[in-house]
Amino acid sequence: MLRFIKHSLTTIDGVSIFPIISLLMFSLFFTGVAIMVFRMKKEEINELENLPFAEKDNLTNSSNLSL
Repeated sequence: MLRFIKHSLTTIDGVSIFPIISLLMFSLFFTGVAIMVFRMKKEEINELENLPFAEKDNLTNSSNLSL
């Protein structure tokens, strides 16, 4: 299987730029997410931190109401 892919890639002109582009895209995305996380306010982090528990409480309360 790898032979077919390797042969196809060697026949494409300029294929060596694709790994560089993908690494650059990954690096920019990772850096952007890291900056966004570090700039978040403590209140927003606490809200997101407690989100799974709030959904569980809402499900428990709604199931008790239907009884």
